[in-house]
Amino acid sequence: MGQGVDRTTFSRRDRQRYRVKVHRCLDALATMLREHPFAHDEPMTGIEVELNLVDKDLRPALTGRDVLQAIGSSEFQTELGRWNLELNLPPRPLPGDEWRHLEHQLLDELAVARAKARDCASQLAMIGILPTLRREDLVGDAISQDERYTVLNEQMLTARGEPIRVDITGDDASGCHAVAPDRLVADFDTIIPEAACTSMQLHLQVSPDDFGSYWNAAQCLAGVQLAVGANSPFLLGSRLWAETRIPLFEQSCDVRSPELHNQGVRPRVWFGERWITSILDLFSENARYFPGLMPLTHDSDPLADLDAGRVPGLDELRLHNGTIWRWNRPVYDVSDGAPHVRVENRVLPAGPTAVDMVANALFFYGLLRVLVEADRPLWSSMSFEAAEENFTTAARHGLDGPLYWPGSGWIRPDELVLRKLLPQAQEGLAKWGVGGEVIDRYLSVIERRCTTRRTGSVWQLDAVAALERRGADRQAALHGMLARYLDGSDANEPVHTWPLPA
Repeated sequence: MGQGVDRTTFSRRDRQRYRVKVHRCLDALATMLREHPFAHDEPMTGIEVELNLVDKDLRPALTGRDVLQAIGSSEFQTELGRWNLELNLPPRPLPGDEWRHLEHQLLDELAVARAKARDCASQLAMIGILPTLRREDLVGDAISQDERYTVLNEQMLTARGEPIRVDITGDDASGCHAVAPDRLVADFDTIIPEAACTSMQLHLQVSPDDFGSYWNAAQCLAGVQLAVGANSPFLLGSRLWAETRIPLFEQSCDVRSPELHNQGVRPRVWFGERWITSILDLFSENARYFPGLMPLTHDSDPLADLDAGRVPGLDELRLHNGTIWRWNRPVYDVSDGAPHVRVENRVLPAGPTAVDMVANALFFYGLLRVLVEADRPLWSSMSFEAAEENFTTAARHGLDGPLYWPGSGWIRPDELVLRKLLPQAQEGLAKWGVGGEVIDRYLSVIERRCTTRRTGSVWQLDAVAALERRGADRQAALHGMLARYLDGSDANEPVHTWPLPA
């Protein structure tokens, strides 16, 4: 969400004014898309990584504010949980060896954060869901004390009218994993379960004319991204989905009562429901379907700003967009006085390592370019429902769940990547101007991950299974697995190379 909040209560008229302002922002954006120039610089990319802090027992350490103050960098920010931090790296272009430098910068920033965390009796854990979380950790006192999180929690619980329910049934036992799946059902009086979900968010600035194609392509790729990047198989001691972060985030931010859910009211964590032609389609859906959670209005009038030759901030539209968590989110922003639009990809978990995350990012960016420039767009031969089914299948089953792909039919994700998508990603990165050595370094990580069939999620499952075979109970096995995971993550060796407990 990102924007500051200085109000804790809202009247009926606040909500009415807010709706009017959101629609005026929409009108202003529609005018800008027709008549106003947007930034035409080289497309910029960005990356955000959410981090966990753990104590000496590898349990959540509520030291986020202390660590943030010790780091003293604007690139690190608070997150919902007091055991979370977020790292935002400055935007950079794709060509050349820029993303090799990004890996180095990411490692440097993480090294500083690790050192400052140690000074605060904690350490960093870069993982989709902290596997040592327990039910007693997910309480209201664990929410960061920033006013925006307090207000967000109050408004979401008020809209829902009852506790947040998490109900996730694990994937059926398959493959070589000897860990039986579980079912987790729990009620929470706050939105703190959302803080258990730590992700990597990828940004790509695009031309407004091309936004629809890039967003559609990103939706097509969401299932593949999850299948090869899953890193969240455990929650509160239960073995659940390959990427449990997906259903957990959907449920922990669900402000609908069961009755509204049954009526088909759209959720605020949303894959979407159709292919689009313009970024305006998504912002219009936001205004049409979702009431304001935090109806703050500003004095500026976006249409008056346009008439006066000023670039409008579209504050209400951006705030509203920040409370609707699409897996591929539209972004409008203004930088150096020029407006631009971005696709924000929110599909992937954090971790396991910097090199794994950069590999995931470049695989995504390369494929985007090829799909967007194809003579026949992939989404013209794939239904939106198929793309959504791929997304859910990959989140549930990881590499074991067949995906539908035009021209290939139903195919296992690792086979799809090795046979078809890796060459396309290589072609796309070359079109972006990415250096050959950079392409080889990072796409080889994806290739080896698929040939070994070992994602972060698979490694976690196998490590826990190995420790349980040696006699450890589930909690001890999760603790032992996380200790080994942190060593591998710090070493920055790709997860497919990590050994399992003997």
